[in-house]
Amino acid sequence: MKKFVWLMILTALILISGNIAAVQAEILPPHGEGQIGLQAVVLCESLTVRQDRSSSSKAVKSLKFGDTPIVQKQVDGWAYCILSDSVDAAPVGWVNADYIIVDPAWYRTEKGTPVYAWNDTTAPKVALLDANITLPILKDDGAWLIVSLRGAVGWIHK
Repeated sequence: MKKFVWLMILTALILISGNIAAVQAEILPPHGEGQIGLQAVVLCESLTVRQDRSSSSKAVKSLKFGDTPIVQKQVDGWAYCILSDSVDAAPVGWVNADYIIVDPAWYRTEKGTPVYAWNDTTAPKVALLDANITLPILKDDGAWLIVSLRGAVGWIHK
C-alpha cells in the first residue's frame, strides 16, 4: 500500500512539473475601442501614411513594422489613423489597410519559443523567440497561433 501511495505522489509531481514546464507564453486579449479608436499594428517593413485614400496622394509620414497607430475608421480598403494618443497633437492620414491588423490579440513569450513554417512541430523552424517577445496574433487556429514576424508569418504551438 505504501508503494502505491508513493507511486501516486510521484506520478502527480511529474504531471504537475510537466504542466508547469509546458507554459511558455501569455496571450493578451485585444485592447478594444479606446477613447479615440482602435489600436492597429503595422505588419510590413515600411508603410506610408497619406493625406487621402489614394496611393498617389501626398505622403504625410512613414510608419515601420510594429508601430501602433490608432484607427478611427476604415473606408474602401483604407484606414484613417492618428499617430499618437492625443488627437490634437497627432499627424493624421490614411494607410492601406492590407498592411495593418486592427485590434489584435498579442502573444508574449515567457521562455524560448520555436516558430514553425506551418502547423506541424516537424516543420522547419523559421525562428526561435527569446523570452519577453510580444507579437500580434493574426489567427488562432485551435492548437496553433499564426503570428506576424516582420512581414512574414509563423506558426506557434500553444
